[in-house]
Amino acid sequence: MPSFARRTVLAVPGSSEKFIAKSRELDVDAIFLDLEDAVAPGAKRQARALIVDALGDPAGWKAPNVTVRINDWTTPWTTGDLTEVVSAAGEHIDAIVLPKVTSRDHVVATDLILSQIERETGLPQGKIGLEVQIEEPRGLLAADAIAGASSRLVSLVFGPGDYMASIGMGTLSVGSQPDGYLADAFHHPLMTILLAARAHGLLAVDGPYVGIRDLPGFEASARKSAALGYDGKWVVHPSQVDSGNAIYSPNEATLARARRIVEAYDLATSRAGGVTGAIEVDSEMVDEAGVKLAQALLAKVR
Repeated sequence: MPSFARRTVLAVPGSSEKFIAKSRELDVDAIFLDLEDAVAPGAKRQARALIVDALGDPAGWKAPNVTVRINDWTTPWTTGDLTEVVSAAGEHIDAIVLPKVTSRDHVVATDLILSQIERETGLPQGKIGLEVQIEEPRGLLAADAIAGASSRLVSLVFGPGDYMASIGMGTLSVGSQPDGYLADAFHHPLMTILLAARAHGLLAVDGPYVGIRDLPGFEASARKSAALGYDGKWVVHPSQVDSGNAIYSPNEATLARARRIVEAYDLATSRAGGVTGAIEVDSEMVDEAGVKLAQALLAKVR
C-alpha cells in the first residue's frame, strides 16, 4: 500500500532484470524503475516491456511505493513511455517520476496524458501521482510554479548531476562538493526546492550521491539535507539504504522530547494548567512556535 514516506528512494535500471529482481526485497520507502538515464537510447522500447512485465509480477516489492521514471519532454520517448507503460500497468504504479522539469507546462502535459489514460483504462482519476525533478537553472527559477502545477504532485526532487553540469560546477562526482569551495555548493538549490515544496504541501527529496564505496560521503550529504528538513534522498546502491533510513528518521530521544513539549504545553494552556502561554521544558523556554516544531516532527513520523 502506498505511503508518503520517502526516506530512501532506490534507482533501478528498467533494462536490467537482475537489478529489478534485487530491488524487490530492499527495505526502501520507494523504488523507481528507470527509463531515463540508466537506459541506453537503443534499449528504451525494450525496457518499457520489461518494466510492464515486472510490474505485473505478483511477487511485488517490499517498498510501499513503486514508481516509474520516464524520459523528459525534450526527448522523443516521453509520450510513448506514458502510453505504453501506464496503459498496460497503471494499476501497479503509484507515481510517475518526471525528470528535467523546467516549466509548469511539462507537469501540465504529463497530467493531461495521465488523465486520459486513467479514463481509458478505468483507473480512478488522479490515482497516479507525479514526482518531478528540478535539475537546472530554468527549473530552479520556476520551482514555485512547477510545485503548484498539478494536484497529482507528491514531491519535488533535486537532480544534482544535471544541475552541476548546467552551471559548470567543477567536479565530476555527482552529489559531491567541489574542491576549493568552503561553503555548501548545494545549499541554494536545496533551499529553493524545499521552500517551493513546503509552500504547496509537497515532500522534498534530495538527489543521489554516486560514490557507492564512499558511505561516509553519502552520510555527510544526507545529513546536510536532513538538517534542512528534507524528507529523504535517492539511493543508488543497497549499501546506502540503512544509513539513509536512519538519517531521515528522528531518533527516539528527539521524539520523546517532542512529545514532552506537546504534552506540557497542552496542559499549561488548559484551564487546569493555568492557561499559561510560555513554559519551561528541559531547561528551554517553549511557546507556541516551539510547539509547532514539535508537532511538525511528530506529524512527519506519523
